[in-house]
Amino acid sequence: MLLHAGDVGYRSNRQEIIDFLDWFSKQPFTYKIFIAGNHDFYFEREKEAELKRMLPEGVFYLKDEAVCIDGINIWGSPYTPWFFRWAFNKRRGESLRNHWRLIPADTDIILTHGPVYGILDTVLNEQHAGDVDLLRRVLEVKPKVHVCGHIHEAYGTVKRQGIQFINASVLNEAYELVNKPITFNVQPAAAAKPV
Repeated sequence: MLLHAGDVGYRSNRQEIIDFLDWFSKQPFTYKIFIAGNHDFYFEREKEAELKRMLPEGVFYLKDEAVCIDGINIWGSPYTPWFFRWAFNKRRGESLRNHWRLIPADTDIILTHGPVYGILDTVLNEQHAGDVDLLRRVLEVKPKVHVCGHIHEAYGTVKRQGIQFINASVLNEAYELVNKPITFNVQPAAAAKPV
């Protein structure tokens, strides 16, 4: 399966999204899962029914929702803390907490555009851009993996408290394609139990 952590477009017009979905659907994976990001105004403006209609077979768009693929529970959300009036911005605090409360307790992979606070979230001026309430919820749920992509300069992976945190941004802060996709393995809970 292939995961995309948001910012599928730059100008976020309909044709750009159609082009992305065409490219994404042709990738050599059975399942392709993505969320929108702060550049993806089209996904914020368009009606959910129309967005679902646009999806090719095997492509899943998550907006505060989950999908189970081969026994692996994946939950995704495009929301990030408020930042220059971009798409899917919410004020820190209760507004964002309402989204993180929707993460089911049995989630194996959490896919959010923005990072948790303090882990792979440092911007060029050394400030943390992640959300503390998302961090709290991720630590409560204890997924196997948390994937984000919003903070371009914080690309990488680290394991903390048994959770693999991944900032999968393939673009640097100048929007140049410099980082490689990150691969990882997750076993469904049933497969991990001895027989």
